[in-house]
Amino acid sequence: MPFTRRFCIAGLSAFSLSACMGGGVPMTTTPASRMQPQPNAAFDAWLVQFRARAVQGGLNANVLDPALRGAGFLPDVIARDRRQTEFTRTLEDYLSIAVSDERLSAGRAALSRHSATLRAIEGRYGVEAEVITAIWGLESRYGTERGDIPVISALATLAFDGRRGAFFESQLMAALRILQRGDTNAANMRGSWAGAMGHTQFIPTTYQEYAVDFTGNGRRDIWAEDPADALASAAHYLARMGWTRGQPWGVEVRLPDGFNTGLAGRGSSRAVSEWMGLGVRDMDGRALPDHGPASIIIPDGPRGPAFMTFRNFTTLTRYNNSEFYVIGIGHLSDRLRGGGPIRGTFQPDRYGLRLGERQEMQRMLTRAGFDTQGADGVIGPNSQSAISAYQRARGVTVTGEPSRALLEQLQRGQ
Repeated sequence: MPFTRRFCIAGLSAFSLSACMGGGVPMTTTPASRMQPQPNAAFDAWLVQFRARAVQGGLNANVLDPALRGAGFLPDVIARDRRQTEFTRTLEDYLSIAVSDERLSAGRAALSRHSATLRAIEGRYGVEAEVITAIWGLESRYGTERGDIPVISALATLAFDGRRGAFFESQLMAALRILQRGDTNAANMRGSWAGAMGHTQFIPTTYQEYAVDFTGNGRRDIWAEDPADALASAAHYLARMGWTRGQPWGVEVRLPDGFNTGLAGRGSSRAVSEWMGLGVRDMDGRALPDHGPASIIIPDGPRGPAFMTFRNFTTLTRYNNSEFYVIGIGHLSDRLRGGGPIRGTFQPDRYGLRLGERQEMQRMLTRAGFDTQGADGVIGPNSQSAISAYQRARGVTVTGEPSRALLEQLQRGQ
């Protein structure tokens, strides 16, 4: 979801994951049935005041009034905004979803199905088809999870709420200008609970500046079943942010024993030759490609996978500033080109458990009658409730947290 901010909106990133994955992995769409408008006199009064500001801002009444008449107060939107980061994921967790076998398979199919369009977009904007496909995959699961919440209502609700009132009012004004331009209508303008829209989850102000009419039909239609305008808009955005065709986002590297981890980080850039002088090599011990100044990042800690990143990494952060998200986009695009899995060893989480162990724990809890509602390895509210119920039933201290002792107890069938 391109914007200078990236709210943790969930799908696996709208921004699909677009709701929250420690920085944005794909979005789980909230069913429209759970986003029913509720009567709110204060909201209605706010709309009257906002209308006056909108007219002063140049919006036409014949567009403004129907759109605002159809706007309703959505309390569930505010609830979602309040509970954005309920739990965190490790890099291993994130990539297990962002670059899952299912997402990779669907991405290959999408890349093949839309090959002509994607290659034409690459030719015009200089952003590789695999990169655009990866963004599409993380933002809306290749268009299958674009969001079904009325954008005008969602943005009006968040602007009225006031926690980020000025920001969301600016997005609401931009959304209304999109309607005034005729790119879509209010009924079709649907998206995430925070107003991110279409296949590649643009917020309204980003749409205004960077969306393009690639199909040539006179409308910049990022909502259509045909994803061409949305995919081209994402490519246009990255091109404007400085994407360099033919340059990787980064490469996985092997760090030498005793590497000074104080040199790592996005803010520490050196020539590739300098990094090699310090003993950094590719995963096969060979010389590294030179694509200009580079940084080393170790997002899973000094013993986890390490990456040398180039300028295109920074460009991708303009779409979403999360390191996890950028690695997810980069790695998914590499896999779509035929690259292999990450070879470094992921480290245990704060409980001392790895992803597979947490998944095993969830499966065993469910079999024991304490349903975790899935076995994705992420210890969220459902797993915490199941653990608490299990602990309560066993008469031990209730923490709701996983542990190696708990895993071993489950493995013994106790």
